[in-house]
Amino acid sequence: MSLGMLVERWARERPKDPALICEGRTISFGDLDKSINRVANGFQSLGIVRGDRVAIMLPNIPEFVYTFYACQKLGAVAVPFNTMYKGREISHILRDAGAKAIVCLTNSVQLINEVRSETPDLEHVITTGERTLTFADPESTVFVQAILGKSVFADLDDAYRTIGHAMLDAMVGLGVTNAWYRHRGSVRAEGHKLAGSLISEIEDVYIVNVLCFRGSIDPTDFLYALSVPPEVKDKAVEPLTSIEEQTGTKPSVEEVRDAVVAGLKKQLGVELNAGQLTREERFGYTKQRSLAHRRTKPPAAPREPLWPRIKRLFTGKK
Repeated sequence: MSLGMLVERWARERPKDPALICEGRTISFGDLDKSINRVANGFQSLGIVRGDRVAIMLPNIPEFVYTFYACQKLGAVAVPFNTMYKGREISHILRDAGAKAIVCLTNSVQLINEVRSETPDLEHVITTGERTLTFADPESTVFVQAILGKSVFADLDDAYRTIGHAMLDAMVGLGVTNAWYRHRGSVRAEGHKLAGSLISEIEDVYIVNVLCFRGSIDPTDFLYALSVPPEVKDKAVEPLTSIEEQTGTKPSVEEVRDAVVAGLKKQLGVELNAGQLTREERFGYTKQRSLAHRRTKPPAAPREPLWPRIKRLFTGKK
């Protein structure tokens, strides 16, 4: 009996029994099997078949289990590896395994994209966005958000290329003359991350989020909260740098924002206006925030059974 068939049997025989407990959330065998089937069907729709390699770059979360057992059901080969790997380590594993797809957290996408040219067999990068680690410090980071119509770009690939070169123009304009950009990756200086972007696709708009490091940032406290020991800090977080560290001058938030906007105008060849969103932009933005809230809010408390509530409504008695 295969591992996939074993989960199916447990789901039939004890569907309500707890299978996974993670972050205070309990997942039954019945729900586990349903989630595994959804992932397996998704893999199938991408053309993943028996014998194909699927790399898994996920921590100990339910999505890891769903992905691993989805591979078992399809007969695909799961290739899990350390989430702390970077650059050449990732490239070596994907190339050596001949991985056709990789499943990772959203915050790992830029690391994958930067080595895609070295992994010819890799066709699909599949992400789960529920756990994205973003460093934010008012003294060190600047977020710039833009909402752009899809018609401005040929496709999502073109959007990443354009935004990437806009970030590069901004960093060079702020004095980081040794900055460079690799497609769908981060803007880097001396190999360290200086700025990055994430593009969300909603209806007919792209929501573009740009993160720039204007001052030096120490993630020690952040990693301590995540229980990451100091001795592996350099493996848990890719090396970071900042405009201040590269130029000796720390620009203001407004200067960074204006530089990014100027870069976008140059790359897009259009005027960008700050102000009220259009109806379509408001819809896309609200939908994106709603999805994010739904992913992060704590589980609802168990509701009281329906009958006592109906009885109290009509009689006034408990």
